[in-house]
Amino acid sequence: MRSSLALTWGMENLGLNGQTPSQLIDSRIAALTDWRGAKLAHLRALIHQADPDVLEEWKWGIPVWSHDGLICTGETYKAAVKLTFAKGAALPDPSKIFNSSLAGNVRRAIDFSENAVIDEDAFKALILSAVALNQSTVRAAKEKRKTKK
Repeated sequence: MRSSLALTWGMENLGLNGQTPSQLIDSRIAALTDWRGAKLAHLRALIHQADPDVLEEWKWGIPVWSHDGLICTGETYKAAVKLTFAKGAALPDPSKIFNSSLAGNVRRAIDFSENAVIDEDAFKALILSAVALNQSTVRAAKEKRKTKK
């Protein structure tokens, strides 16, 4: 796992109590002593399996996973662990794992209930698609800047 501290956070941007974003996520998981902590930890592990270069960040008081742009946020509610994909509407979802925020033009989300079975292969494919979309956006922006010079 790459250190988000070294890559995206200066010492002045450490989280609460001097914790790194990864430590804040660890703390959030530990504080959730019911099924939600285990589910969030499992989803986090799958994100890292799909993209070993993912950056963990802490924004808006919640876990955020990024790679050349935001991939998804992790939120916890009483009845669900929700992962919201910033550009989800632009991602292919052949396994139909998006089940929330479906009406929007940009975001899509997956609500995982306590007994939800995770299609791990489809989930990891979705993470990789989000990374690929972010990288294509970065490449397009670089090309646009080159042509302006």
